[in-house]
Amino acid sequence: MRGLDGQTGALFSYLSPEVLVPRDHPLRGIRPLVNGALEKLSPEFDKLYAVGGRASIPPEKLLRALLLQAFYGVRSERQLMEQVTYNMLFRWFIGLSMDAPVWDVTMFTKNRERLLAGDIVVEFLLAVMNDPATRQLLSNEHFSVDGTLIDAWAELAKGSAKRSLVERPAEGSMKSFRRKDGSDDPSCGVGRNAERDFHGEKRSNETHASTTDPDARLYRKSKGQPSRLCYMGHLLIENRHGLIVDVRTTHATGRAEREAAEVMIGKVSGGGRVTLGSDKAYDAAEHVAALRAIGVTPHVAQNLSGRRSAIDGRTTRHPGYAVSQRIRKRIEEPFGWIKAAAGLRKTRHRGLARVGWVVALTATACIWCGCPSCLGVPRDQAGWPSAARQMANCRDGTLGRRVHRHARSRPHPV
Repeated sequence: MRGLDGQTGALFSYLSPEVLVPRDHPLRGIRPLVNGALEKLSPEFDKLYAVGGRASIPPEKLLRALLLQAFYGVRSERQLMEQVTYNMLFRWFIGLSMDAPVWDVTMFTKNRERLLAGDIVVEFLLAVMNDPATRQLLSNEHFSVDGTLIDAWAELAKGSAKRSLVERPAEGSMKSFRRKDGSDDPSCGVGRNAERDFHGEKRSNETHASTTDPDARLYRKSKGQPSRLCYMGHLLIENRHGLIVDVRTTHATGRAEREAAEVMIGKVSGGGRVTLGSDKAYDAAEHVAALRAIGVTPHVAQNLSGRRSAIDGRTTRHPGYAVSQRIRKRIEEPFGWIKAAAGLRKTRHRGLARVGWVVALTATACIWCGCPSCLGVPRDQAGWPSAARQMANCRDGTLGRRVHRHARSRPHPV
């Protein structure tokens, strides 16, 4: 017998979101770890809020919602609030009941700014790293470092509507990149999309700045690549399981990678003897000397293209050098997850402090997606193999096959 297509306008349900979430879902293993880290941050939260007054969004719920935004690549806070409205999984993870009202998106972003001012994300990352389930997986002797470019939210801000979508990013970055003294040639026409001929004009970060994001820097990745407005993100991973132990965001400059590496490895080494693997961009005599001065063995890839490398046979003859050069490539996996799955190939924020905060929070989310053992789920629990496979799929850009199928059904703006 064919069932009738009856429309149910109202429905009473006595099921809680806890019952509706499958037992082997990856978020079930992540949620206790998140709650444990947030509990350690409770004293820091108390410092950011007044004793009396109107209650704000609980910072614990706000950070859980932002983690979901990273896990599922939700492109904006407005879309995130829309998802929380009807997504029972999101409500369960955040800690909202089925009939709890969802926050206004403006109120949500204002409360996020309070956490930005308190630098909570750094304490959050430290709490995750100090968790026993994570700390037992970390190596304290061998590390790898690398940097990547994150496109700034300044490219399309002043692009011309008359050009194709393929040409808009380059045009947008050039039209918003103006002289600091305001002596640019006047534009032809009026309005935000006025035409302007900038061809043949020499531009640099010393004389020009973006009018939409002054902290963004014009940078070219390599010869033959276009220059674009961007930031530079840096990751430091340990070589045992490839987990992130530190993250930084800086201006995009030629020395930023080496300077950030020296700061990060100096912070985690604790004065002990450690190794640091990196690519050819770090093969500079000044950088190698700085690492050796703080007790770090530089396992830097040799750059022999028309120059003399700062790394000689005293370092390359050891078997550990070859191991570091092989293991250091694991750092591309968290970079790929952060930029592809979490959607940070192009940042949605402006300003170095705000972009760095979001990058650090996304890197913290990547720690839980990077290694199934961090879940702390007993292997004899029903559904463990399925959960392990789902978490392993994070390295390919998803939070699990079943979760990804659900994510495909999300409405996206054109």
